[in-house]
Amino acid sequence: MKQRGLALLLALALTLALAACGSTEETPDSEADTAEEETLPTGSETDLAEEETPEEDTAAETIDEIEEEGADEPELGSRPADPAQKPQTGTSPADPSKTSDAKPVQKPEETQKPAGGDTASQPAQPAAEKPAAPETPEEETEASAVDLAAFAASVTGDQETWPAMLPVEGEALSTFYAGLSAIATKQCLVQMAMISASGDEIALVEVENSGDVQAVKDIFQARIDYQVGDGTAPGGAWYPAPTEMWKNESRIVSNGNFVMLVAHTGADSVVEQFNALFA
Repeated sequence: MKQRGLALLLALALTLALAACGSTEETPDSEADTAEEETLPTGSETDLAEEETPEEDTAAETIDEIEEEGADEPELGSRPADPAQKPQTGTSPADPSKTSDAKPVQKPEETQKPAGGDTASQPAQPAAEKPAAPETPEEETEASAVDLAAFAASVTGDQETWPAMLPVEGEALSTFYAGLSAIATKQCLVQMAMISASGDEIALVEVENSGDVQAVKDIFQARIDYQVGDGTAPGGAWYPAPTEMWKNESRIVSNGNFVMLVAHTGADSVVEQFNALFA
């Protein structure tokens, strides 16, 4: 575009030069020519002036257009300004992070709970004391591991001295041991001989409350009294041999919350085995 502007300037200069040469050629070399020119009417001079005026106006307009085009076009080697790029005029706000005098904005401190191990900021609180558990007698602690069913099986397993045994449960238990079902027990096992003529019997109970031990003993004693009878009529054992055994070979013994009734020839040996469970 700049070369184009230079070409237009050269063309304008040539036009002006030609116009100047034309004016020189019109100068008269002799007085006759001068006289002829002087005799020209005024109207001819006006027409010449009017004819030369458009050329001057055209030249002026051409110069103005060249200047405008030169102003619109960028200089060689320069890049057009990026509209997205902000002008660096030094008027942008200063970066607070790069200014030495700028102070960082402080946020209000958030309330933080101390870590589990950091207790310096909090007053020590006494640990809640748990109520002391009631002391359990050593005898009851050891007795909790006693399995009454296993003990009864080991005792009555001797077929030479014990007959075949039958468990007593449900209505039969309420009939022969009235009141026993109403007592809270952890273990309750009653067995009697399948043949009534033998009369052997064993009852083993572990109560939940130690206050019920005496009630179980009373129930067991009532069972003995019924089997033996009052002497005026035969008791529940009926036969003389079983009745005599219930009268002389029946035992009631307790250890802690455990109570046993045994009616058997050689009952003292069974009592020793029972007590050995709590030794």
